[in-house]
Amino acid sequence: MRFRILGPVEAVAPGSDAPGLAPRHRAVLAYLLLHAGVAISTDRLVDAMWGPRPPDSARAQIQTTIAAIRRMLRASEADGMLATRPAGYVISPEPGQLDLDEFTSLIAKAPADSDAPGDTADRIRAALALWRGEPLAGITAPYAESARARLTGQRLTAVERLAELELARGRHEDLIDELSFHTAANPLRERLCCQLMLALHRAGRQTDALHVARTFRLTLAERQGLDPGHAFNKLEQDILRDAPDLRPPVTAPVTAPVTAPAQVGPQGGNFLPYDVPDFTGREGELDGLIRLWSSDSGGVVTISAIDGMAGVGKTTLAVHAGHRLADHFPDGQLFVDLRAHTAGQAPLDAGAALEVLLGQLGVPASLVPASVADRAALWRSELSGRRVLAVLDNALGADQVRPLLPGASRALVLITSRRRLTDLDGAHALSLDVLPAADAVGLFTAIVGERASAEPLAVLDVLQLCGFLPLAVRIAAARLHHRPRWTVAYLAGRLRDQRRRLSELATSERGVAAAFTLSYEQLTADQQRMFRLLGLQPGRDISPEAASALAGLPLDEAENLLEDLLDAHVLAQHHLGRYTFHDLLREHALATAAAQEPPDARREALGRLFHHYLHTASEAIDHLYPEGRNRRPRIPAPDTPAPPPQDEAEAIAWLDVERANLIATGQYAAEHDWLTHTSHLAATLHRYLLGHAHQADAQVLHELALRAGRQSGDTAAEARTLIDLGEVHFWWHGAYERAAEHYQQALDLARGTGDRGAEARASAGLGTVSRRRREYERAHEHCARSLELFRELGDRGGEARCLTDLGVIHERGGRYEDAHECHRQALRVYRETGSRIGEIIVLNNTGLLYQRQGRYEEARRRHHEALELSRTSDFPGDEAESLNALAEAARSMGDPDRAAVEHDAALALAREFGYRPEQARAHHGLAKVHRDLDRVDLAHDHARQALDLYTALAVPEAEEIRTFITGLVTTADGSQRSETPAAHPPTVPVP
Repeated sequence: MRFRILGPVEAVAPGSDAPGLAPRHRAVLAYLLLHAGVAISTDRLVDAMWGPRPPDSARAQIQTTIAAIRRMLRASEADGMLATRPAGYVISPEPGQLDLDEFTSLIAKAPADSDAPGDTADRIRAALALWRGEPLAGITAPYAESARARLTGQRLTAVERLAELELARGRHEDLIDELSFHTAANPLRERLCCQLMLALHRAGRQTDALHVARTFRLTLAERQGLDPGHAFNKLEQDILRDAPDLRPPVTAPVTAPVTAPAQVGPQGGNFLPYDVPDFTGREGELDGLIRLWSSDSGGVVTISAIDGMAGVGKTTLAVHAGHRLADHFPDGQLFVDLRAHTAGQAPLDAGAALEVLLGQLGVPASLVPASVADRAALWRSELSGRRVLAVLDNALGADQVRPLLPGASRALVLITSRRRLTDLDGAHALSLDVLPAADAVGLFTAIVGERASAEPLAVLDVLQLCGFLPLAVRIAAARLHHRPRWTVAYLAGRLRDQRRRLSELATSERGVAAAFTLSYEQLTADQQRMFRLLGLQPGRDISPEAASALAGLPLDEAENLLEDLLDAHVLAQHHLGRYTFHDLLREHALATAAAQEPPDARREALGRLFHHYLHTASEAIDHLYPEGRNRRPRIPAPDTPAPPPQDEAEAIAWLDVERANLIATGQYAAEHDWLTHTSHLAATLHRYLLGHAHQADAQVLHELALRAGRQSGDTAAEARTLIDLGEVHFWWHGAYERAAEHYQQALDLARGTGDRGAEARASAGLGTVSRRRREYERAHEHCARSLELFRELGDRGGEARCLTDLGVIHERGGRYEDAHECHRQALRVYRETGSRIGEIIVLNNTGLLYQRQGRYEEARRRHHEALELSRTSDFPGDEAESLNALAEAARSMGDPDRAAVEHDAALALAREFGYRPEQARAHHGLAKVHRDLDRVDLAHDHARQALDLYTALAVPEAEEIRTFITGLVTTADGSQRSETPAAHPPTVPVP
């Protein structure tokens, strides 16, 4: 787990599926990280987040936020990192987990007085490489401005220290761009301006140096009414008269070590290829390579194996690092292309590579032995005692490079390969990923020029379509650079066409598709087949079990192939056990499958994958919602079934991880004549999507399933989907009219075909709509009919649903004993069938019944039970309902402060998950609470928000809240009262 605050606030957990954090959650997390190891009280957090005027819900929001952070940490297996102490909350990241700690540690290890200023400068550069832009970017809480200024000050102090060291080493030319950037961002920083003036002067740019001085003087006067200090004035005068003491320091020439008599040939040759002038980014990787070399002691060969996918910039990085380090290796900088992925050429064998390297050392061809073993021995002998850097580029594998490694030598060997060289003992691995967005923008702009600056959003479009792959970015930028009439937006439009994107990313000499093809050709036949088939799958990533189904292979064989493709960098792994493509490689894999896999084979592979997803989803849903098993399609096990989820925890974990892939397969199936699969998938996932606040996915999938049912003429599927859509519109969106239309259409279809199960569900749905509109007689008719049908069918889950619904209707009619009996029967059925969601709903409805009877302590006990079950089962909608119900009971007991906290927590949760009915209920409750506390402004504000929501929902509560607003009258002593009678308590949804 890594935390980053020196830029956008991020919590990054490789190998896990940590949930994302909302902006407010990131702000609280960042504040805790700024004070890592220190206990921070809730009051202090409230003050940091809102300043002197926090909202009444501030403490509740802090509690909700801490819970969200803990959920994120728990998902990343770091749940012990955030602890609660008597003095408050304390977060304790381990060393290396927080970029701010790394920064301060590296700066502390860079002594002010050092005999090795180059090492000190390297440490400071490594510290500065941790910065990714403005610190705490995106955080707007009151504490952020001062914290940001403090962090920026630390960064600038480090920049100034680095500049002092580099100026003393005579590296003024290298500093100018960096100092210009920081000076432009901080125009009142006198020391920075002085350092830039000195660097420009030493570079022979006296006029530019004096312009910087004048700009600083004018800016300081305009903004602060001050004059520069003595040191600045003296430097300006010295530049004017070209004072001798401003000239660059004279550095001592590097003396090559005495060589042994056995060494032959000239020393110090640089055989590295051309270093591109627009090299951008990779500062962290570069600094890592520099630190890696400098950390090893004499006599030790340092080997770094740089691996990554085709086009990610491995060779460019190695060559650039070689040029950066050249001064440290006076005995030579060598380079050999091992040609593992060179079009039209076989990989270079070890003997031929040794001949090239020995020749670069100056060994005459006549003295190079014939055998590989003798050449390797001579190579090691020649390097003994020398300080040499060697780049072994484009390696096929460890066997190819092992004979090329030096023996005892102060040498640095940089190896690049598209494969992970896992068998190369002692090598330091560096796997390159695509460029960060900022670095990609920098590279594109460096090639294109001003046109990029004029269209920043279009530039981001192009970079995303290139997948931030350096080769693709360079080719796209080069095409634009040589076509002056093109705009960046026009280029983005061409790249947006998936059919020709790869062909657009090509020139006469190089192309992304060509680079991918070379990687593909190095794979075995089995690996190539897996690569092709993976391109077919509609989702973003894939598990070994799904890949096993897709390829029709045993699980262990499929997993081995996935790992082989991962080592070859044609697959990536952002989370443990999940494999994915780079976007461009995905397109290449799909194109390769279309060209090399017969249509029948492609359809069979997808059929196996879809069957796997549907069957495993069915098994998972049966764990979570056993009472509805008989209403869902029964999916037979596939020929090679994967291990199904074993319990509720495994079931929800699998569904959460695979949800995006399941929706993607449903969409693909609907568009490619797999209509039954879409219908079955929608019916299978309905309860999970509805209960876990994935209403957007539910609506998309059910709309597709509805079209599929109508297109295929499957009336039963059409009716079932109409009911499912009605429930989505009813519970989450509060679109009661639309829900009723769906239920009625389903009821008509069911009666026409004799589908009694669908008739029972549709009638129950119409009953919920009638009850929400307080049409209790009609609601009772629908519910009684549904109960009769469910009992005939032996559907115990449906029976329990109708019983608890009848319990609510009896409660509204004042028939409390009948209501209790219905709830008792429903609760017994739900517990016997293992339905957590049903149990939660009955507990809340029973609590509301107790409230109507004035038995508030018993009511709160039921609501607390429901709340704990909701949180354990991760049902956020039911959690919000339980909190609102607890608040209503607290207010009735004369505890408005507790009611405010619980309503605030419910409101925050309902807003986070888009649960409109519970948002309205929370606002309504808060209006009453603040009215009780004589807070008229807050009461009126919440009442207006409740009115807006109730009006949109078209429910009777709208008229009640209007009356409430009218009844907010000012008494003689300024207190607020309303004579509005209490409304009917809301009804908790039934399953």
